[in-house]
Amino acid sequence: MFNPLNALFGLFSLDIGIDLGTANTLVSVRGKGIIINEPSWVAIEKKSKKVLAIGSEAKEMVGRTPANIVAIRPLRDGVISDFDITEKMLRYFITKVHDQVILPIPRPRVVVGIPNGCTEVEKRAVYDATISAGARKAYLIEEPMAAALGVGLPITEAMGSMIVDIGGGTTEVAVFALGGIVISRSIRVAGDEMDEDIMQYARQKYNILIGERMAERAKIEIGSAYPLPEEKTMTLRGRNLITGLPQAIEVSSVEIREAISGSLNVIVDAVKSALDETPPELVADLMEQGIALAGGVAQLRGIAERLTEETKMNVYVAESPMTCVARGAGMVLEDLDSLSKILASTTR
Repeated sequence: MFNPLNALFGLFSLDIGIDLGTANTLVSVRGKGIIINEPSWVAIEKKSKKVLAIGSEAKEMVGRTPANIVAIRPLRDGVISDFDITEKMLRYFITKVHDQVILPIPRPRVVVGIPNGCTEVEKRAVYDATISAGARKAYLIEEPMAAALGVGLPITEAMGSMIVDIGGGTTEVAVFALGGIVISRSIRVAGDEMDEDIMQYARQKYNILIGERMAERAKIEIGSAYPLPEEKTMTLRGRNLITGLPQAIEVSSVEIREAISGSLNVIVDAVKSALDETPPELVADLMEQGIALAGGVAQLRGIAERLTEETKMNVYVAESPMTCVARGAGMVLEDLDSLSKILASTTR
C-alpha cells in the first residue's frame, strides 16, 4: 500500500550502508561513498546510562575515565553485546549522515553487514537495533558477501572467487560462485585477539602491564605476519607488575610477530580448511584469480605474503581494505532489485 509519509521520508533520507564492526563503524552513502569512519566506542555515565561521547571522542577516553564514566564497545566478536548502546550509536551515525538534510527525523533505508556465522537471534538483534535507530527499512548482508562486492569480485558469475575478511572481532573466509557462498568459515579470532596477545606477551616476558591502546599501536606500527626486510623497534609504556611503578621497554617487530603468531596460525588454518573443502573446479579458478584480503587486519605487514606461502596461491590486499564491507553494503542499495537475492534473511 502506498504510504505518502514513507514517500516523503524516501525523498529526503539518504540510503546508507553500514559496516557495524567490532573495532570501527563505517557508513557509506549512495552516490557519495564513505562519509563516516569512526571507532565503535561509546562513553556513558555508569548510573544514568547517559551517552556522553561516541566514536573517536569516546575512544580517546579509554583507560582515562573517572569512576562515574565508562567507555565501552557495544559490539563483541562482530555481534551486539549491548542492544541499547548499539541502538544509540546507530542513531548517532544515521543522524550525523543527515546533518545537511532538512528533515527533522531521517528515515533512511539501511543495509548492515553481519558476520557469516550469526545466529538468528544475533541477526534479529541487529535488525531491531537498526529499525529502533530510525531506519525506514533494514536489510542484512553477510560481511564476506558485502566485502566481495566492495572489492569488485565476480561473485554472480560461474567463476569461483574467494575473500578473507579480517576485522576487529571476526575473520570471515568465503568462496563464491553464481551469487552464493559455496564454502565459508567464520571464526572469532581477529584484530582484538592480536591486541590481547601483545598484552599477554608484555606481561609474561617483561612483567609489564600495558593497555589495549598501547597494544593496538604496537600491532599497527611494528606488527607483521612475515619477516620484514628491515625489522623495527618501538617503546612500550606501562606499569611494572612487580614494583608497581611506570616502566618503558623497547620491543622489536620480531617479538610482536612472535606474540601474535598464535592468532595468525588460527586464521591461516581457517583459510586452509575452507580451501580443503572447496570443489576442485573452483580451486582451479582461485589459482587463476587469487584470494582477496579485506578488513582492517589486511593492512598488517606481510600478511598477504604469509598466506601466499601457506596456500601456494596468489593472495593480494584489496584496495582500501577497511572500507570494503561498507562500500559493498552501499552498492546493494544502488541495485536493490537485482542484488536482493544475496541479502541475509531475517525471521521477519
